[in-house]
Amino acid sequence: MKNWVVVGSVFGALAVIAGAFGAHGLSARLAERGTAATFETGAHYHLVHAVALTLCGVLERIGLRVRLAGHGFLWGIVVFSGSLYVLALTGPKWLGAITPIGGTLLIVGWLALAHAAWRSSRATSGLDE
Repeated sequence: MKNWVVVGSVFGALAVIAGAFGAHGLSARLAERGTAATFETGAHYHLVHAVALTLCGVLERIGLRVRLAGHGFLWGIVVFSGSLYVLALTGPKWLGAITPIGGTLLIVGWLALAHAAWRSSRATSGLDE
């Protein structure tokens, strides 16, 4: 995807909206359910990985191959943070089994980003020859 900066920026805005909505609009409901910390964790990881997506866009523009990293972050946010949001708001316990899949996708994103950076540094230093 050539628009990681756009996607990351939109996801960043959505993370701030989710965090604000959780802290203000949903605070009573989350407190009643005892799930405020779960929602906050989702919003925190959402925002951090929105920044990572934006970073992928910047790095892609200078030639790094970060497509796998971007997709790891994108789908990791959707599955990890999304499952935590739904779990905090509606409570289906089976979603707890899906959240680690999202976490794994986030880890894949970071490792793919590291791999892209490693390959790039080796190529520019002539070590790949």
